[in-house]
Amino acid sequence: MAREIRDTVDSDIILQYQALLDVLETVVTHHDLQSLFRDLSKKLQRVIRFDLISVVLHDPETGMMRILLGKTSIPLKTSVPEYMTVEEAPGGWVWQHQQPLLMDDIENETRFPETVDILRAHGVKTCYVLPLTSSARRLGAFGVGSLRESAYGEADLALLRQVAKQVAIAVDNAINFERARAAERDRARERDRLRVLLDVNNAVVSTLDLRQLLKAIAESLRSFLDNDFTGLALYEPGTAMLRVLAHDFPGHEFDEEGVLVPIENTPGGRAFSSRKPIVMNQAILEQNPDWRNNPSGFIRNLLAQGIKSSCAVPLVSHDRALGILSVASTRDDAFGEGEAELLSQIAGQIAIAVENALAFREIESLKNKLTEEKLYLEEEIQTAYNFEQVIGQSAALTRILRQVETVAPTDSTILILGETGTGKEVIAHSIHSLSERRDRTLVKLNCAAIPTGLLESELFGHEKGAFTGAIAQRIGRFELAHRGTLFLDEVGDIPLDLQPKLLRVLQEQEFERLGSSRTIRVDVRLIAATNSDLAQMVAERKFRSDLFYRLNVFPIQIPPLRERPEDIPLLVRFFAQRFARRMKKRIESIPAEAVAALTEYRWPGNIRELENFIERAVILSKGPELEIPLSELNTSRKLAVPSRAPSESGFATLEDAERDHIIRALKQSNWVIGGQEGAAARLGMKRTTLQSRMRKLGIIRQD
Repeated sequence: MAREIRDTVDSDIILQYQALLDVLETVVTHHDLQSLFRDLSKKLQRVIRFDLISVVLHDPETGMMRILLGKTSIPLKTSVPEYMTVEEAPGGWVWQHQQPLLMDDIENETRFPETVDILRAHGVKTCYVLPLTSSARRLGAFGVGSLRESAYGEADLALLRQVAKQVAIAVDNAINFERARAAERDRARERDRLRVLLDVNNAVVSTLDLRQLLKAIAESLRSFLDNDFTGLALYEPGTAMLRVLAHDFPGHEFDEEGVLVPIENTPGGRAFSSRKPIVMNQAILEQNPDWRNNPSGFIRNLLAQGIKSSCAVPLVSHDRALGILSVASTRDDAFGEGEAELLSQIAGQIAIAVENALAFREIESLKNKLTEEKLYLEEEIQTAYNFEQVIGQSAALTRILRQVETVAPTDSTILILGETGTGKEVIAHSIHSLSERRDRTLVKLNCAAIPTGLLESELFGHEKGAFTGAIAQRIGRFELAHRGTLFLDEVGDIPLDLQPKLLRVLQEQEFERLGSSRTIRVDVRLIAATNSDLAQMVAERKFRSDLFYRLNVFPIQIPPLRERPEDIPLLVRFFAQRFARRMKKRIESIPAEAVAALTEYRWPGNIRELENFIERAVILSKGPELEIPLSELNTSRKLAVPSRAPSESGFATLEDAERDHIIRALKQSNWVIGGQEGAAARLGMKRTTLQSRMRKLGIIRQD
């Protein structure tokens, strides 16, 4: 009999050790709490009778005990809370005190009323709870319950203590494994998020086409978000609308590009106005029926395509809202705070791209406009000053044109000499049009029209802060004329102290801006013009001889109009037709006696005076015949009679005649030089030219 008892005890011990080995195997092979607990319940059931098994873990984030129920043989009559406070849970007491807790008389138990009520409701009579503690931390508690009173003896309790040690190791391993997996998932998601941001950044810097940019962004987002639709809408200035610029919705027949979407009562409009991400799902959509019923129909069309959730984020750059980026999904609740945060980061990059694209579009528009204007002006210049459009057939003009034809293809410096109004600028344009530089710009500067202190800056440019009033960097005329032609009119008015710098540019083709030490090299052809006698100025030490020799490489002397009277009829007809077209008049004939009178007149203002005279004649003409005011011509002829004493030959000198002519014009205009009624206009010359002649002739107002 004793032998049988001993064999029975040995058999029970073997079963218990086998159970421990099974528990150990379960601990080693499981890394998931739920599967661990499930298998553990099955294997323990073979050696220990229980009706309820549970694991209670302490949650550091909430400070509460989390309850996990294993296999139970009794149906649950009441719900078991997922969390309980440390004080209300027996496992909380065990976790705090690190001691086992045996409750073998549940009916009379007065502690832990909430837990005890649940146990009583299910008929549990005995409960044994043990601490789960690893070598590193306190985890929680492990417990079993039975419908029998005093269900567990000392041997059962000893076995359960051994089991609890193994379960603690398994739970610790499972928690660590889950944390490692969560950390790996977070790292993978962060890696994917950074990859998306990098892809977006690469797309932003590689294209200014917003449609191509959106397509690239949509492809990158689909690898990270559960989005089916991606759209870009920009604010339409002057309206309360957003215009859909581009969208990407593969696999769907959806074409809403260019559609206007109201800012009011739309999720995208709310994102634009609030400058915050707006998430939409089915629940939120039910709370905002105005979104579904918006008059634009854009949202209705999206919903008709199966869209169930979306997220719209504003595009903001330099505190200016530009539009919105939207993503949408056919799955409800596809976007949360994490997705909204990522999209906000992407929107920041896209906003820069949008701003750059808009700026580029504006610059491109202005560039095209300037190009068109440049072409127009170049055509106008070619029309007005082309070699073939120089009017005249006289021998004097023909000789000049031959010189122009000879020197134009070269890069030599040219000095055009002649009285005011003889057409020096026209000849300069003709030279440029016939040169190899005709496809580049002809830059002009009248040296007499620029104040002496600013002429250096005008020619060579200046840096910001180079002198008082230099609030920005300025490019000079020599830089503007790089690889082109620079025409300097009234070159005799260049101050002596500036002439060496001009000479250096002509010889070395290099200079420095005012306020800068950096040498700038240019390739410029110079055409200079003057109505002054530079040789006489050199003799009087008013002009540098070395600069004069450098300018005088190929001089062209333009004859005054009085020396080629045979050209006057041609010029009269040319100007009459040009002004008639401009004034939308028809001039069919010019009286012969008028042409003869014009040919006999001396024209001290040369072609410019003739041009202005014919313009007045066209204005006065009522019919098809040009009505020339010969009385004005006779008055001018009388005014041209010298008032000074004649020379020894019996005639007044040309200089005296010019002085008297200018003085009479000044008296008629009450000494007003500029303006339509000023002396310069009466004489048919520029204001600056008249001022230059007055200085040369010593004309000052006598009160």
